[in-house]
Amino acid sequence: MVGTGLLFTALGLRAGLMEFPVTVTGLVMSAYFAGFILGTYLCPTIIRRAGHIRAFAAMASVASTMPILHALLVNPWAWGALRLVTGICIVGLYMVIESWLNALAPNAQRGKIFAAYMATTLGALAFGQFLILVGDVLGFTPFALVSILLSLALVPVALTQVQEPPPVSAPRPALRQLFAVAPVGFIGALASGLLNGAFFGMGAVFAQRVGMNEAGVASFMSATIIGGALLQWPVGHLSDRRDRRLVLAAVCALAALLVALAFVAESFSGPALPIVFFFYGGLAFTVYGISVAHVNDLLDPARILEATGTLLLLHGMGAVIGPTAAGFLMDRLGPGSLLVYLALVLGATAAYAFYRYGRVSRPTLGAPHGYMPMAGSSQALLRMDPRAERRSKPR
Repeated sequence: MVGTGLLFTALGLRAGLMEFPVTVTGLVMSAYFAGFILGTYLCPTIIRRAGHIRAFAAMASVASTMPILHALLVNPWAWGALRLVTGICIVGLYMVIESWLNALAPNAQRGKIFAAYMATTLGALAFGQFLILVGDVLGFTPFALVSILLSLALVPVALTQVQEPPPVSAPRPALRQLFAVAPVGFIGALASGLLNGAFFGMGAVFAQRVGMNEAGVASFMSATIIGGALLQWPVGHLSDRRDRRLVLAAVCALAALLVALAFVAESFSGPALPIVFFFYGGLAFTVYGISVAHVNDLLDPARILEATGTLLLLHGMGAVIGPTAAGFLMDRLGPGSLLVYLALVLGATAAYAFYRYGRVSRPTLGAPHGYMPMAGSSQALLRMDPRAERRSKPR
């Protein structure tokens, strides 16, 4: 994850220095998330045929060559293809690790392991931003670091003596059925992908184009991720005590207000922007978790895994669209239009959630199952969710 976080920022900065059109950069970044979705269908077959350890080794080896090829082939068409392959490999690595954790986690420790995994993921992404300060962005060093980190990930997996977990299955999306039962969760998952895809894909490009140096870019990106890691718990606990639709509407409205204020202030290069985005991350990164918790509250336990798999695909679909849509606006209206894009997505989501809250009384099958921090990962993570264990117990 450290390498993945570094590569996002290194590519954004390098694309800016090479004067790629911002729309083209957005398309390149979208290719990663397209590969992520494609990998959710391809990788389970690879893992079943080769086994978890050999599949992990193969995908990590391929993934570790991608940064080197990015440095050698500085061309948007080549980068788009490389990002597609990287997305396929990374989701495969997610699947192996998450299915292993799910198989090994004792029931009594499942919640702690799940939370530690989420914290590790976001913490590693945040740390990876500062490695951009090692070496020249126009040079080979950042890409070599990513390759080294991805190669080192092979070591503990290749040497493990732990028994392999059961095979991973591909998701079976049910978009129409999910929207009919939980429209707010549906829209929330899609919106979270639109927001997070645009941030991870174009955040470094935005920060660079508004005048930040490399240290400023790293601070901006990491502050947002750290805020998303630290502030999820208070927001999530609030959603456990209130109607989640109302909490989602409030979270999106407050996050929209923050980015709107940042845009109006026109102080992009000052120290205020990382502080504002620390709180923005703490709000925006909860959108997916609240949406998943909302769906958990509404559906019969037998349908939860299928539904949450559909939410994950919705998140991925939004992440594919986000960088390209944000890049298109940034190309025509300037880099600050990334904030306009974020505010529009958040405002529309808030309006829809509040509309549903006012129109339909709070539906639930019983007591809320509780909020858990969530991030767009693989379907293997869904089985590790401790709420699944509680649902399986007799009521």
